Amino acid sequence: MKHISIIVPRGHVSAVNIAGTHQMLSWVNEYHQQLGKEKVFDIQLVGVQEMPDSAAGLFPISPETVINNITNTDLIILPAIHSDFEQSLRNNEALTGWLIDQYKEGAEIVSLCISSFFLANTGLLDGKPCSTHWQSANLFRELFPEVILTDEKIVTEADGIYTSGGAYAFTNLIIYLIEKFAGRDTAILAAKNFMIDIDRSSQSPFMIFTGQKTHNDTKVLKAQTFIEENYKKRIAVKELSEKVHLGRRTFERRFKKATSNSVLEYQQRVKIEAAKRTFEKGRKTVNEVMYDVGYSDPKAFRDVFKKFTDMTPADYLNRYSSLEMSS
Repeated sequence: MKHISIIVPRGHVSAVNIAGTHQMLSWVNEYHQQLGKEKVFDIQLVGVQEMPDSAAGLFPISPETVINNITNTDLIILPAIHSDFEQSLRNNEALTGWLIDQYKEGAEIVSLCISSFFLANTGLLDGKPCSTHWQSANLFRELFPEVILTDEKIVTEADGIYTSGGAYAFTNLIIYLIEKFAGRDTAILAAKNFMIDIDRSSQSPFMIFTGQKTHNDTKVLKAQTFIEENYKKRIAVKELSEKVHLGRRTFERRFKKATSNSVLEYQQRVKIEAAKRTFEKGRKTVNEVMYDVGYSDPKAFRDVFKKFTDMTPADYLNRYSSLEMSS
């Protein structure tokens, strides 16, 4: 039986992460007991402090025990902490060392949504793939350049550390853990019971590209603005570098460093984001949208669109068109 420590940190935490995880893992136990089998999980709510935190958000959650009483656990689950990041680190200072110690002793760690920030601060994610809420991806890259952020992924696993994408994507990670520890059949039944798409692997369809603009490179910002205002045109890298008065190689290097995208990737993302917005209005065909955003080759448009959304243009139009939803 796996001992599961669902952490109740101090601060404004995700009650949904905690309650949803507890409910899904408890369901597995109940299902196995109905089959005459032993429980799979020994689940505990483990707090940083004994008393519920008055600043916990929607409602305080009472832990069953505290981290100082847990000397041996198999799986640690960190819910999202929505408090100010620096404040949450101060409030949960004892948790940082405890996580490192437990991981060294063989415990596996699960990060849900933006709890990846807290986990990354321990250094345990350095050199490992990680996901987080797509809205926080740019800031994460700035703060933790040693972590391999794969923000399009819903679930990552490496060396006993698991992370999930944003918001309710945590349910996909819990299903993944159920499959790992209780088997595929149980995971399928759990997914059906909680109505979760068991094999959904990408949060790309939900991502909204806004560009990385919190850097201080004014020349790159000028180039970004020009790209966004002229996304229907084909803009050569040489044209952009001359516009901001930089040599091409210097410009490309500074652009990549500031935005985490090559110049070509940035242009593609801007075009695809414009296409998505048009598809969502539902008034144009795929070909009309393709031409609107500066593509003339249907295969090239389809390939780039799928690269950034994990869906074809036609599939995206059918799923997210406002006309389709209202019909």
